[in-house]
Amino acid sequence: MEETGDAAEAGAESAKQPRTERGRRTKRKLLDAAAQEFAEKGFHEASISSITRLAGTALGTFYTYFDTKDAIFRALVRDMSRQVGRKALATIGGETGALAIERLALESFLEFAREHKEIYRIIDEAEFVDPASYRHHYETIASRIEGRLRAGANSGELRDDVGEMHAWAIMGMNVFLGLRYFVWGSDGDPEDLAARANRFIAAGIAAEKMRGS
Repeated sequence: MEETGDAAEAGAESAKQPRTERGRRTKRKLLDAAAQEFAEKGFHEASISSITRLAGTALGTFYTYFDTKDAIFRALVRDMSRQVGRKALATIGGETGALAIERLALESFLEFAREHKEIYRIIDEAEFVDPASYRHHYETIASRIEGRLRAGANSGELRDDVGEMHAWAIMGMNVFLGLRYFVWGSDGDPEDLAARANRFIAAGIAAEKMRGS
């Protein structure tokens, strides 16, 4: 049976995965160069030749790992999602408290946004260049948050009705905090912002006398 759609794309990507450490380093260079190229020029003005020049590789090397400019763009969106997830896991470490986990996860994302401002332009452009990757990016992050919230509910630290809606709301807050303080400005401190946002999650914004009314 002929492969179509996502299955064919996954097969092509798997076939181009580097099998040596040198190959993995080369692919990493290409992805990092693509991030710089797409962030500076946008998808339509970016070129494969510029990406390989930035990466310090031969033009032919590009096609060892990616078939087209669209392919490396899709791979870059997936790679950025994975980087955010890996950084969050490393920052959370052995923490088990649900609220503390969300504070650390946000802190790690804000640090990532400060170091990689290009993620905003690239992900935003994905909405039009590759809507499936755009949607997958946010669904993946929301799913991670929802899993953490449900674990917190099961432990008794969070309300037992937390779920998908709460995960998307928290993700939206996190994304726009990064945009405001590390893309549009540089006046934020990841640790302080994460702590204040965490208090907001824990207590809301209603005055104490209004709670329960």
